[in-house]
Amino acid sequence: MPKQRTLKGVAACSGIGLHSGKKVNIRILPVDEDSGITFVRTDISGRPAIKAISENVVDTRLATTLGNGRVTISTVEHLLAAFYGLGIDNAVVEVDSCEIPIMDGSSAHFVNLIQSTGIEFQKKDKKFIVIKKPIKVRDGRKVALLLPSKSFKITYSISFEHPFLKNQSLSTIYSESLFKNEICDARTFGFLKEVEWLRSQGLAIGASLENAIAIGDTKIINKECMKYHDEFVRHKILDCIGDMSLLGANIIGHIMASRSGHCLNQKLVKKVIESPSRWTYATEVPSLPANQENFFPDIELSPAFCYAAS
Repeated sequence: MPKQRTLKGVAACSGIGLHSGKKVNIRILPVDEDSGITFVRTDISGRPAIKAISENVVDTRLATTLGNGRVTISTVEHLLAAFYGLGIDNAVVEVDSCEIPIMDGSSAHFVNLIQSTGIEFQKKDKKFIVIKKPIKVRDGRKVALLLPSKSFKITYSISFEHPFLKNQSLSTIYSESLFKNEICDARTFGFLKEVEWLRSQGLAIGASLENAIAIGDTKIINKECMKYHDEFVRHKILDCIGDMSLLGANIIGHIMASRSGHCLNQKLVKKVIESPSRWTYATEVPSLPANQENFFPDIELSPAFCYAAS
């Protein structure tokens, strides 16, 4: 039975907020079992705390933002993905601004930071959400499903109206090793033609070639920085892991998503919470009957498939 984890000590780093453009300092502290992940705004009187749970999601516009009353913390998904990827169940994140620093646009810095600080195994068992029946959300051509599986699997497909991003798909069985070696360093990306409009909306003020892959009309501006030919879909998987972590437990199920983003990811999280008859809690990975494993095969996810999988 896997045990809960926290950090062995205090980890700290500084960086720039992707959307705010402000310098941000964070400290990650160990905490007791069953505490979950909590963000604490140290720059505000009273040090208000915001739990990393689905009901506290207040915005999904180009990032996942959590809030408690008027107090918010934005761009939490990359750090949350690092926690999930390293099995960290319990931590307090002290932050002196409105946003988690973007670092290089991936989770790699946070993963290295936590690993260098050390991980402590706690006494209580981990919590798992075991999917028993399909759960599905849709927004036009965007679709996300959770299906029964003996393990945590992810099948993800993206499609943009751009020659570099027409179609990218990846299907994989999740593991801590996979996350550390093939997902955590996939960087966020954006389109140059949208930068001026985004900044007029108070977004992407801190974006640069150091923290994002910039896509022009005919070329990728900083292509030499890309780590994978399909880095875009890998980063979407990273975002999805961070967003799905707001369920507060590890997932035993198969996520299949097409064109999904922060908004639809959170709709899927909320649909899971609202559908308790379709999943169960467990403290160990269960064995499912053969006829319960994979309602749908591991295939390249396409819009046509998603419309058929009702």
